[in-house]
Amino acid sequence: MVCKNIKHLPKEKVLRDPIHNYIYIQHQVILDLINTREFQRLRRIKQLGTSNLTFHGAEHSRFTHSVGVYEITRRICDIFVRNYPSHDPTDGLWNDDERLVALCAALLHDIGHGAYSHTFEHIFNTNHEEMTVKIITSEQTEVNAVLRQVSDDFPAQVASVITKTYPNKQVVQMISSQIDADRMDYLLRDSYYTGTNYGSFDLTRILRVMRPAKEGIVFDISGMHAVEDYIVSRFQMYQQVYFHPVSRSMEVILNHLLQRAKDLSQAHKLKSALGTYYLKPFFEGQADLEAYLRLDDGVLNTCFEAWRDSDDEILADLASRFLDRHPFKSVKFTATTANLLDPLRQMVAQAGFDPNYYTAENDSFDLPYDSYSSQTDKGQIKLIQKDGSLSELSAVSPLVLAITGKFLGDKRFFFPKEMLGTDAEVDLLVNPAFRTHLKNDHLI
Repeated sequence: MVCKNIKHLPKEKVLRDPIHNYIYIQHQVILDLINTREFQRLRRIKQLGTSNLTFHGAEHSRFTHSVGVYEITRRICDIFVRNYPSHDPTDGLWNDDERLVALCAALLHDIGHGAYSHTFEHIFNTNHEEMTVKIITSEQTEVNAVLRQVSDDFPAQVASVITKTYPNKQVVQMISSQIDADRMDYLLRDSYYTGTNYGSFDLTRILRVMRPAKEGIVFDISGMHAVEDYIVSRFQMYQQVYFHPVSRSMEVILNHLLQRAKDLSQAHKLKSALGTYYLKPFFEGQADLEAYLRLDDGVLNTCFEAWRDSDDEILADLASRFLDRHPFKSVKFTATTANLLDPLRQMVAQAGFDPNYYTAENDSFDLPYDSYSSQTDKGQIKLIQKDGSLSELSAVSPLVLAITGKFLGDKRFFFPKEMLGTDAEVDLLVNPAFRTHLKNDHLI
């Protein structure tokens, strides 16, 4: 990487952080990136979307996570340059000229996330990784202007790390692999803010056993148990936190709320001036980067508040359910019981609820570890033996082998709580047969 302007700060700056204690900023470009409009916007986007409606402490933002990923990457670079410095371009060790591109990519890896990003993406066909690349490479953004101060091609280099086309595999795998700075920070951070302990693992030990290699990043065999602990922690966080049925229920309501607004807009029946102003470009499929950057969680919540008073009963009701936290109920179903879903939807309709907006199927599955991921963009976790040979993790760890290649999670059917007979007026319309199909959180 050839850079014309790499400036160090005259004095190191620090940010206090509950996960890493301090986040150390040593380069002017990092400080300047943090101070851009696009990066500051991440303060107004929650890291876990609707999960704060289940775990009330989960109010942390994409901003806090992004600076955390930067800090872990900075620590990795420090360990690599101290213990594994390259002396020859072919030795597979760490060339510290790669530090700045790694740090910038780590800091900016999530900058394209939108308001309630995953739900928003589903409704409006946006993609946060594509938006990240646009923000980095568009000459209209402050982020791009800061990066171009390093060199004219520096924005493209940083973007190529995000798209996983950067030629140095070590840099790419620091940010995106089965054990990377991104995952390590969000597991620790999400565990802390949700008040759970599932995501705890020994970060310091894992960083100590990471090593640069021609293949990318490998781990010393002596640290296998720390890596196992990380894999199990990630598995537990997905099953206990990220896939929590209440969080998924609120995502379903949010999804249907945005879909109803989109449907009304396309039928020229959405009367809310506020929602029309901010969301019309997305309703019409004509949103540009500027329209995207105007949105954050607060803007959407303000639109939802305005929709409470909508003349459209479905829009008003869904807005109230979301803002006031009235989740749908849900039950697990399998291929054997899936044939019951249509009859249940009909019963929901008979009770006065449009099943298009008041029922949903949702499946959440995670692959804790993929031993074949050399065929994907995530890469296997490889352990380096004492003789220098490499072993894939599940080949030497019976614990990891037990969950390797297995998609774990469930499928759920969501419906209004009123179908359980909690509302006297609705209860008169509820078919008693509906409840007979529900037992112990399963459809029967």
